[in-house]
Amino acid sequence: MSSNEQRRPWIVGVSGASGTPYAAAVLRALIAAGESVDLVVSRAARLTILGETGAPFRDGHWRDDLAKWLGSDVSDADIVHWPAGDFAAGPSSGSYPARGMIVVPASTAACAGIAIGLSKDLLQRAAEVNLKERRPVVVVPRETPVSRGHLLHLVELVDAGATVLPASPGFYAAGATATAQQLVDFVAGKVLDAAGVPHTLFTRWTGGV
Repeated sequence: MSSNEQRRPWIVGVSGASGTPYAAAVLRALIAAGESVDLVVSRAARLTILGETGAPFRDGHWRDDLAKWLGSDVSDADIVHWPAGDFAAGPSSGSYPARGMIVVPASTAACAGIAIGLSKDLLQRAAEVNLKERRPVVVVPRETPVSRGHLLHLVELVDAGATVLPASPGFYAAGATATAQQLVDFVAGKVLDAAGVPHTLFTRWTGGV
């Protein structure tokens, strides 16, 4: 990046819902595509990451912890981590030059907070900011079944300009023998499609039987 070029990252928010492998797949793909990333991990998400992967996520050791979580070297990746409680962080302002935001996975609480503009933490605030700035915002709810209240919040997000992309893997890309990672990658690939980021996470349908 030249000195005259302004860094424009994708903000990735990880909430406390189960489904941290989806977040890991999205982060790996963004890094592989050469994208800049600003990472916001909620307090609840830290517990979920630990429970689902055994890897901690600590502010002071976040890059090492991220490498363990992703299972890949991130030493050269263009990643900035912002603590979820930091309301003075760059992504809290509409003047911050972000490309957009991805919330993956998105808990019902995160969806509700973003939909009503609660700004409970930096994740919710950054998503609200990107919506008001009319940037791409992709929200990946995972929890099921879905209550009426949650459905209404998802409708509000769509009305505000977000892409609501449930974590619903398709089996056509790998068939009945699909591995768990292939199903995760399918969802991550759909997320990157919605964001307009090239990837090779799944085989695309070309027609036929």
